Amino acid sequence: MADQFKYKHLYIAATSQHVGKTTTTLGLVSAYQKMGLKVGYCKPVGQKLLDIENLRVDKDTILFADLIHFDIIPEIHSPVILGKGASERFLDDPSAFDFEHQIKSAAKELSKNNDLVIFEGTGHPGVGSVAEISNAKVAKSINAGVVMVVEGGIGSTIDMLHMSTALFRERKVPILGVILNKVIPEKMEKIEHYVNKWLSKHDLELLGTIPYDPTLAYPLIKTVSDAIDGSIVYNAEFADNRVGNILAGSLIDLQELKSNEDLLLLVSTKSINSAINKIKWLTELYKITHCPLSGIVATGQGNIDQRTMKYIKDNQLPLIRTEIDTYGAVLKISKIEVKINTSTPWKVTKAADLIEKNVMLKRLLEKIKL
Repeated sequence: MADQFKYKHLYIAATSQHVGKTTTTLGLVSAYQKMGLKVGYCKPVGQKLLDIENLRVDKDTILFADLIHFDIIPEIHSPVILGKGASERFLDDPSAFDFEHQIKSAAKELSKNNDLVIFEGTGHPGVGSVAEISNAKVAKSINAGVVMVVEGGIGSTIDMLHMSTALFRERKVPILGVILNKVIPEKMEKIEHYVNKWLSKHDLELLGTIPYDPTLAYPLIKTVSDAIDGSIVYNAEFADNRVGNILAGSLIDLQELKSNEDLLLLVSTKSINSAINKIKWLTELYKITHCPLSGIVATGQGNIDQRTMKYIKDNQLPLIRTEIDTYGAVLKISKIEVKINTSTPWKVTKAADLIEKNVMLKRLLEKIKL
């Protein structure tokens, strides 16, 4: 039964959350499509449910449906979702669920019309164990080769790799290689050298090293608004503007304005007029032709004068109002976990470009004998 899947299934796992599984999967799907392969996608075990037009699927499935242009069939593209209460329901009556069969059926169906099916894992390797569908068990059940994604470093990276690969080794799942993600460019050569030393001793291959790209960590204005319990009270149609950095209203300087774009001005409402006046003065004085701001967060109570509102209107800046103080807003914004989604198509393009340039795509195909 397992042989029907052989060499057609690739499973993207990671050492933990937020290290780049979705980014890597996106890049691989896009790259192999460009190479002429027909690529299928599946999120076998999801955790975050979206209910769209009566389709209950994992949120990542929506993103890939948009990229690959497939009509979502939940039982094929997102067969199992372990949402709220799923652990208790399974433990109360395991016989009521046959998750493994659901996943195998999805894999079998996707294999029929695709040269390659890429499965996106969930969280760290042990996620799903409570329902007997850990990443390792799922990969084994569909006879997939695994690519392990880990954040680039040396000591912590190797420690996480050793721990995370143990579950796959235990089930004798082939680990095809490792991708180091978010590696600081100036440290790339050193990190590759030392990680490769460890990988070679454990019969693992480094398939690629992805340099850290700060733009992939840029949140959107609407993400910021949600994080600080704010409301976009003006120019809400520009809520998808990206935020590259925060500009404190009390610390506006020329270098910041000249060297950055997509700045989010974070300022108390009582100080917003003086902050905008300073930005206008500096940009005019030094002939900075573009508006360096992507949006404004105004904290606390107060009124905004008409001249400031004209600047906001002329430059199409979304204005967020929040009752949280400026310090509290900074703390909440700093904790935002940024994920690629359908509102950030430029991130999809960037992810594909990074994978194409930095991963040994043909070598990976050789390893799965496709």
